[in-house]
Amino acid sequence: MKIIVTGGAGFIGSHLSRKLIEEDHELLIIDSFHPYYSPERKKRQLSFVREVGSFSFSQKDLLVDEEELQEVFRDFKGDCVVHLAAIPGVSHSLQVPNEYVDYDIKATINTLRLAGESGVRKFIFASSSSVYGNQSDKPSKEDDSTGAVISPYAAAKYSAESFCKAYASIYGLDLTILRFFTVYGPWGRPDMAIYSFILKLMNGGNIPIYGLENSRDYTYIDDIVDGTYKAIMSDQSGTFNLGNGRPISMDRLISELRTHFPSLELHVTDRRVGDVTSTCADITKAKDVLGYSPAVSFEEGIKRTVQWMKEHEQNVL
Repeated sequence: MKIIVTGGAGFIGSHLSRKLIEEDHELLIIDSFHPYYSPERKKRQLSFVREVGSFSFSQKDLLVDEEELQEVFRDFKGDCVVHLAAIPGVSHSLQVPNEYVDYDIKATINTLRLAGESGVRKFIFASSSSVYGNQSDKPSKEDDSTGAVISPYAAAKYSAESFCKAYASIYGLDLTILRFFTVYGPWGRPDMAIYSFILKLMNGGNIPIYGLENSRDYTYIDDIVDGTYKAIMSDQSGTFNLGNGRPISMDRLISELRTHFPSLELHVTDRRVGDVTSTCADITKAKDVLGYSPAVSFEEGIKRTVQWMKEHEQNVL
């Protein structure tokens, strides 16, 4: 299959791209190296992808380079687009909400049009558990997304999902929406809690906790990649949660980190505006339709992440 991955130099994108190459698919990565986090880090992640094989790469911005990208899409003649490119992060979205309208909504619309006009038949959109808002500690099912979001980032993802459905109808795209639940692991985004906590602990600092009552459905990157690959290869479409199905409390996260960093110290502050209290995925639909089955326990995932960071991020400050 000929597959286009937008945001393929990012955290999830680089891991997924490796999987696609290993499975002998022809791959085109499109990435703008948006400075939400270091472009140099993303270049390292592209080198991580190149370790397993070759791919085509286009450094283009989906928001502003649409004309040039029309030629890129036409020339590649892709069968499937996996649209991962976006600005992530709840806190950042409170500071610059219009950037999320641009890069998480408008750029998605452009990508849908590029896909439809170039004859792509399958479109995978990477959404987020944030579209569920606060669910009062109950597992979120796909039908529980009502638009009652609590951050600009979540609003952008919810809106982008609607545009995906509109353009799937216009172009006859086979659309699948994947709602990722708090992804972590090697090459994790620097702004994510687990990565930033481990980095601070490696450098002898304490870790900031924004409310001890929070819990998250932490999902290891290999499981996210496996679920996404199953969605690409499936003849079934729809909206699916990709999570672990087992929320982890802040106390549990701290306890797990303390096994690797016994001198761990906390700095507890109030919850941040825009953060949900808890996330928990009901993954029944993904299991039944896609055959998705997360395999990496939280303990094992943290162990692998700490080991990787000690080997690769020791000098990062």
